[in-house]
Amino acid sequence: MRESGGVCGLCRAFAAGLQGALAAKLVGVYVYGAVTFPETTDTGDVDFHAILATAPTEEERLAVLALHGRLAADFPPLGAELDGYYILVEAARGSEPPRHLLFPHLTDNSWALHRAHILAGRVWVLLGPSPESIYVAPTWSELATALDGELDYVTRHLTQYPAYCVLNLCRLLYSWETRDVVTSKAAAAAWGREHFPEWASLIDCALAAYARRATGAEDEALVSGLARFYPFATDAIGGRRRT
Repeated sequence: MRESGGVCGLCRAFAAGLQGALAAKLVGVYVYGAVTFPETTDTGDVDFHAILATAPTEEERLAVLALHGRLAADFPPLGAELDGYYILVEAARGSEPPRHLLFPHLTDNSWALHRAHILAGRVWVLLGPSPESIYVAPTWSELATALDGELDYVTRHLTQYPAYCVLNLCRLLYSWETRDVVTSKAAAAAWGREHFPEWASLIDCALAAYARRATGAEDEALVSGLARFYPFATDAIGGRRRT
């Protein structure tokens, strides 16, 4: 596990706390996403899958929720941003997006993308066996459906998360262009600046805002620029999707 500020301490406390709350029911804990990429300098959350042999009891569910509360207090700000899914091992071995065991109304709709990242080695194994013994490789059809879901999320959150939307549009452009979905926002932003220099200043504003260091002028430029970048990016993605 690469040292990254307090992230490693948070992950160790998380894994130990889950062992205490779930005991032998806990099969594995896998962290993936931005923190596993060496180029990442700023991240807003820590993505994870916690794999369970059987569903938690209500007592165990409450113990896990209490653990999240303690971690939020002990490891600010990322302790409050553990963003993941508790999944049955039999569901984790399949290709269908699994339901969250603690919050059954939630489903991991980016399941194919998460599996691709994990199986490509962008994972920290906090507990459990090798990911290859659990996760199955996604097909391109599954990945394309998940990418469409990511674009739909961007479309619905343009005004709420403009920096995220710019960076994720870069990642979607990269993924459709290269058919490679395993990339970070930072790497996709660098690729976007190189391939679309006319949008470089907007991407820089998004990076600054994502790192919470944007000036007021950069925030304004981000909002106004996204209104123009979004139709450009969606048109470009549509063209690449048809090829």
